[in-house]
Amino acid sequence: MQNNKIKIVKTEILSDNWYTLNKVTYEKLKTDGTVETQSREAYDRGNGATILLYNTNSKTVILTRQFRLPTFINGNSTGMLIEACAGLLDNDNPEDCIKRETEEETGYQISKVEKIFESYMSPGSVTEILYFFIAEYSKDMKIADGGGLEEEGEDIEVLELSFDEALKMIDTGEIKDAKTIMLLQHIRIKNIL
Repeated sequence: MQNNKIKIVKTEILSDNWYTLNKVTYEKLKTDGTVETQSREAYDRGNGATILLYNTNSKTVILTRQFRLPTFINGNSTGMLIEACAGLLDNDNPEDCIKRETEEETGYQISKVEKIFESYMSPGSVTEILYFFIAEYSKDMKIADGGGLEEEGEDIEVLELSFDEALKMIDTGEIKDAKTIMLLQHIRIKNIL
């Protein structure tokens, strides 16, 4: 990674317990020509992928519900979050990752996915880029219960909701997850359902 306006001076690992938290000191060439030294923390958890499964006949979507500690710490009284299926790439390419995660979390086995965009979700502090996908599903693609992997501590509830109900849940605050809102809005804007 080269950039003649940014020079990394020092990187310190502050934590590598769950993922890696680095403190990075760098010099930045400002627009006025001066050089400023700054220090920031950046959390590296790897890159991920997310998907919204939709059914054009029934006008439904598949979402998940699971406990998310950071939301609990920040005032979500149950810690439960409704969201689109997602997972870390774990050295896979984004398409293979999301197919694997879809089967593990929702029980649906999909073969065809459509990448719609990629996005940094919290660029001020997290290095992760998230790859966004959509895919059509049908009942005959359901090969397992889903729920995630027990060895990863996952306890995921699979939800099949009408598209209109999912959109209303954004308005009521029942859906607060950014990736899920982005995917639902994409389906709405593109008139897919």
